[in-house]
Amino acid sequence: MGDRRIEPTFGGAASDEGSGLFVSEEDRVVGQPRKRGSTQKSSSRKAEPKSRGQGRGKKRGKSRRSSSGGLFGFLRKATYWSFVLAIWGGVAAAGVLVFYAAQMPSASTWAIPDRPPNVKIMDVEGRQVANRGMMGGESIGLHEMSPYIPQAVVAIEDRRFYQHFGVDPLGLVRAVYENAVNGRVVQGGSTLTQQLAKNLFLTNERSYDRKIREVLMAFWLESEYSKEQILEFYLNRVYFGSGAYGVEAASQRYFGKSARDVTLSESALLAGLLVAPSRLSPARDPNAAENRAQLVLSAMRDQGMIGDNELASAISAPPVRAAAYWTGSENYVADRIMGELPGLIGGDVRDDLIVEATVDLDLQDLAEKAVRQMVDENKAELDVSQGALVSIDPTGAVRAMVGGYDYANSQFDRASEARRQPGSTFKPFVWMAAMEQGLFPDTIRNDAPVKIGNWSPQNFNNKYAGPMTLSQALARSSNSIAAVLAHEVGPSAIVETAWRMGIESDLQPNLSISLGTSEVTPLELTAAFVPFSTGGIRPDIHFVERVTTIDGKVLYQRPASAGTQVARPETIGMMNYMMAETVGTGTGRNADFGWPAAGKTGTSQNSRDAWFVGYTAELTTGVWFGNDDGKPMKNITGGQLPAKAWKIFMEGAHDGVPVASLPGRWTPGTFERIEDLLASDRGIPQQASYPAGDTTGSIAPPADVGQEQQQRSGPIGSIMDIIMGGN
Repeated sequence: MGDRRIEPTFGGAASDEGSGLFVSEEDRVVGQPRKRGSTQKSSSRKAEPKSRGQGRGKKRGKSRRSSSGGLFGFLRKATYWSFVLAIWGGVAAAGVLVFYAAQMPSASTWAIPDRPPNVKIMDVEGRQVANRGMMGGESIGLHEMSPYIPQAVVAIEDRRFYQHFGVDPLGLVRAVYENAVNGRVVQGGSTLTQQLAKNLFLTNERSYDRKIREVLMAFWLESEYSKEQILEFYLNRVYFGSGAYGVEAASQRYFGKSARDVTLSESALLAGLLVAPSRLSPARDPNAAENRAQLVLSAMRDQGMIGDNELASAISAPPVRAAAYWTGSENYVADRIMGELPGLIGGDVRDDLIVEATVDLDLQDLAEKAVRQMVDENKAELDVSQGALVSIDPTGAVRAMVGGYDYANSQFDRASEARRQPGSTFKPFVWMAAMEQGLFPDTIRNDAPVKIGNWSPQNFNNKYAGPMTLSQALARSSNSIAAVLAHEVGPSAIVETAWRMGIESDLQPNLSISLGTSEVTPLELTAAFVPFSTGGIRPDIHFVERVTTIDGKVLYQRPASAGTQVARPETIGMMNYMMAETVGTGTGRNADFGWPAAGKTGTSQNSRDAWFVGYTAELTTGVWFGNDDGKPMKNITGGQLPAKAWKIFMEGAHDGVPVASLPGRWTPGTFERIEDLLASDRGIPQQASYPAGDTTGSIAPPADVGQEQQQRSGPIGSIMDIIMGGN
C-alpha cells in the first residue's frame, strides 16, 4: 500500500482511498479544447456557459469581500496601532518624568517659598496711605476677596481647574486646536497649578526641560494643597501689570480700593490681564483691557457663573482709567518711611507689616492742592515748576509732606532730599544768636549800605530805611543789619544755634551765612523752626509711631520723649514777638490768616528759591518753590507764592481748632525813648568790637570775609557809632 501511487481524478467520484485534496472543474484553467468525439465536445460546450457564469459570479463576490475586508481591516489596524502607540507614548512619557524626577531634589524638601512681606502704611486715622514691598499689596485670603475674582480667573484661565489633577489633557488638546485654527497662539495649555509652579520655583525659560519640571511640581502642589489653597497662592503672587504683584496690589493700583471691594466688571478686568499683563494694563491701554474684560465676562456667563442681567450690567460699567504711575503726594511720605524702616525694625522681616504713620491724609491732600494751585496759576507767567511743603506738629510728628508738584512724573523728594539756599529764611538763627548774646527786639541798628572787607551785601531793591529796631529789621528782612549782626556775634555762634535748633546739614561758618547761603532741605529747615512753637523744646522729628505684624506683634514703638530744651523760654518769647511782626506787618503779610502766627520769608539770589516757614501753636509749616534745574523764577519772593500756599494750607488745617497763642512773652517799650536805650548801653555783645569806620556807615572788620571771626579785645564802640556809622 505504501508503494501504490495515487493519482488525482477530475470529474469522477473520489476514490475510497482519496487523500482529501479535491480540485473541481471550476478550479481548472480552461485552455484550447481537445479534438475528440462530438459527444464530448458538445457536452463540454454546453457546460461551458454555466461554468463561466458561475466563475464570474464567484469572482465578483470574492472581490466585494476583499474590498470590504480591506476597509475594515485598515480601520482595525489603525485603531490597534493607535492604541499601541498610545501605550508606548505613555510609557515613554512616564519614563521621561521618572528620569527628571530622579534628577530633582526629594519632594520631601520642597516647600512653598515665603512670599516677600508687604508693608501697609496707615495714617493717623487708620486710613491706608500706601503699600510697599516687592508685592505692593498684602496677602488676603480667598474668602476675604471679592468672590468674583476667583470666578473670573478660573473662567478665563482654567475652566477645568476643579476637575483636573494639576495637568489638563483636554485643555491642552483644546489649546493646540485653537492655536492651529487661528494660526497663532491664542490659548495656553498650562493650568493654574502649572502657572503657580512656574511662578514659585522656575523661570520663564521656554524649554522642554522647564516644562517637564513644571508638570512634576504641579503634581506635587495638587497632592499637598487643596484647590482653594492653590488658587489663593496664585492670586496673591501673580503679576497683574504696572508693577502690581498680587490681587490686592492690583486692586489698589487700578481702582484705588481693596480686592475685598472690587465689582464684577473690575474682577473681569483683573482676570483678563493675566494673559498679557504689561500689554493689557489699563494704565497703558485701557481700551485693550476693557475688550479683554468683556471676553472674561462672556466666559463667566457661558459657564453659568453669572446671569444675563449681571452680564449686561457689568458690560455697561464705565471703563477704568488708571494713572500711568502711582500718583498722589502721600507716596513721598511712603518712600521716606520705607527708607527709615530697616533702621527701626532691622532687615530680616518675613511677615506682612503694618506701619502706623504720623501723616494725616486730610492734611496731606490739602498740602498737595496748595502746592499744585500755586504752580498751576503761575507756571507760565513766573517760570515756576516745582514746590514742596512740610508740616510738623509740636511733638515732632510730620503731619504732611509734599515732595514735588507731581509724584507720577517725578519721585524725587524735594522736601527731604533737595538742598537749596534758604535765603532770609535762615535769618531767625542769626537774630536768635544775637538775643542769646544780650540784644533785644528793640535794640537799634542802622539799615544802611554796609561793607565788610570785600563783601558789600545789599538789601532787596537796594532800599534802606535807616535806624530801626531788630524786630523791624527782621520783619523787613534787612540784609545789611543781618550782616552787622553776623559780624557782632560771629558766624560760629550762628552755626551752633542753627544746629541746636534742628538744622542737620553742614553749614559754612562765614559771614555770608547770615543771608542763608548754606544749603538745607525744607524738612530740616521746617524742623528747626518747631522749637519756636514749643517754648524752646526740640522734639524728635518722626514719621512712624509704631510697626506691627498683621498678627499684632509689635516690632517698633516710638519711645515717649519730652524733647530737648534747646533755648530759654525768654529767648523764644523775643523771637516769637519779632517773627509775628513779619506775618502781621512785614514781608510775610500774605500768610496772615487770623491766628496768632509767626514766620520768616526767604528768597535766594536771582529768585532761584522762594521760601516761607511759619508756625502757630499747633503746626509748623515750611513751603518752597523753585525749579529743579536752578533756573531763576521771575522775581518771585518768599512773601508771594510760598506765603500764599502756606496760608491756604494753614487755614484748612486750623479749621475748627480752638485758637491758641504762641509760647513766651516779651513786652516792648521797656525804654520809652531812644535816648534811654542808648544810655543803657545794653544790647552790645561784649565779645565784639568795631573799628572806626567812614561816614558812609560801612563796617570794615580786620579779618577776611568768609572767615570765622575771633574774639577781639579793645574799646567797645557806642550804639550811636553803629547807628550813625561814624567814630
